Amino acid sequence: MKKLSLLIAVTICNVVFAQTSPLKSSEKLKINTSKSIIQWSGEYAFYFGGHDGVINFKEGYFLKSNGLISGGEFVIDMNSIKSLDMDNEEARTGLDNHLKNEDFFAVANYPTAKLILTEVTYENKNRMKIYAELSIKEVTRPINFFAEVDYEKETLSTQFKIDRTLWNINYNSKEVEGKLKDGLISDAIGFEVTLSL
Repeated sequence: MKKLSLLIAVTICNVVFAQTSPLKSSEKLKINTSKSIIQWSGEYAFYFGGHDGVINFKEGYFLKSNGLISGGEFVIDMNSIKSLDMDNEEARTGLDNHLKNEDFFAVANYPTAKLILTEVTYENKNRMKIYAELSIKEVTRPINFFAEVDYEKETLSTQFKIDRTLWNINYNSKEVEGKLKDGLISDAIGFEVTLSL
């Protein structure tokens, strides 16, 4: 009788766990990489001007639990980085190659970057705060930002800035140079991100 009672109790626990396990209730939603995009911008430190462009996603997905986004993981194709602000093709190509070399993202050694959503809290159904880990050049740092969801268009959009020196992107940084001079670049890189299903 005791063995039968124990067996029933174990069975009930297994059923309850299966129904409440995050792995069972989570849904993985792959992003559409042709519609998802990262727009970046960087400025000079002590005079007006700068550059902007785009980077593409290689792959990625959201985790959806109980009808809400609860996590996700996204791989960024660093080889796709390009500038958009110059009409001169030769100058634009030169900048793009510079961004890909060791002064900035060293894409030959680090062809991808990664963003992992670790926690999502909701202000309302459409606005959330996301806590994440951003990995660039094998350096992983925590970041957080607000994001908006458009359920009709199936998109999530956000904008945020990072201090590039935290990821060892130190070229012409005032933190490294330690003095005012022409050509210094702001340590802040701005991103506007749109993720589409």
